[in-house]
Amino acid sequence: MAASEGPDTEPWRMVPALQKKPGSYNKELFDGLDYFISELGQLGMTAVVTLNNFWPWSGGMAQYVSWRGGGKIPYPPPAEGGDWGTYQKYAAQFYSNKEAVGDYRSFIKKLIKRKNPYTKRFYRDEPAIMAWELANEPRGSDNTVHFNAWIADTAAYIKALDKNHLVTTGSEGETPYPEAGMDFTKNHTIPGIDYSTLHIWAANWNWYDPLKKEETYPAALEKMKEYLKAHVDKAAAFGKPVVLEEFGLGRDAGSYDPKSAVSVRDEYFAAVFEEAYTSAMAGSPLAGAAFWAWAGESRPPRPGEPWKAGDPWLGDPPHEFQGWYSVYDGDTTTVKVIADYAAKFSAIALTEEYK
Repeated sequence: MAASEGPDTEPWRMVPALQKKPGSYNKELFDGLDYFISELGQLGMTAVVTLNNFWPWSGGMAQYVSWRGGGKIPYPPPAEGGDWGTYQKYAAQFYSNKEAVGDYRSFIKKLIKRKNPYTKRFYRDEPAIMAWELANEPRGSDNTVHFNAWIADTAAYIKALDKNHLVTTGSEGETPYPEAGMDFTKNHTIPGIDYSTLHIWAANWNWYDPLKKEETYPAALEKMKEYLKAHVDKAAAFGKPVVLEEFGLGRDAGSYDPKSAVSVRDEYFAAVFEEAYTSAMAGSPLAGAAFWAWAGESRPPRPGEPWKAGDPWLGDPPHEFQGWYSVYDGDTTTVKVIADYAAKFSAIALTEEYK
């Protein structure tokens, strides 16, 4: 996430924000981003740089709308009385708010034309950047016509500024919810979108209940396989690569304690990776799979509560219960599953390179 917007007084936010108000940037945070990109290059890694967020934990589309005449943001849970549907319709106004989209474009232009003082390169020339991602999990909601126009216009705008990097959407795919306003094929056959993305969230989508593992896990596993295959098949039909960009699962029995067991997570991660690996080996357009999210050495001071200013950053965004999806350096069995499949996917890449 290379962008964060809004006053630091807003609830459940990444703070401090990079952009406190339209066109006003935190120089220290920009310098931190520069350094991060430089270090990625030193490590031989590349980044997918996310430029916006449908969800409010970084400000994102809702903050742009609020800045440009939308009024107070109707926050979803954990806000008291918060409603996800109401929030999504509010955030989706972004696509048809010309001033809000203009602010977003101004940020994109500033970032792509920025010169990194550590690498001495403009961002448009950075080899440590693999792709620009329009937003984290953008949804069309009840504004799908403007949503698709926004994808097309923004992709073309980025390509006009930078011809060196890939562009993708950041989409979850079609989700289990028709009201999300997603059409995987229509959203990704737009010129300028180089590859497609999908996310899989078994618990968030009510496929899996950690307190009812025996009753819900087998069905959740099958739904994961069906959802992945459906999107891979569509990507094959429209002829672009697809990346499983996010998936995750909580700790056993819904615990947030970093010391609690992760046997179900390990089993699920192995199942998802195996499904993706098998698909890729069979010649499908599936080009990668990434879990959410690495927390490394960090630990939550209050497991199971939302993030507060001064807390260490984990893999869980501020509004979520800390420790929900974080994978720690002490989760050695999970780390082994990830490492084993990383080696398998790397072997596929090497095989393709030397064909």
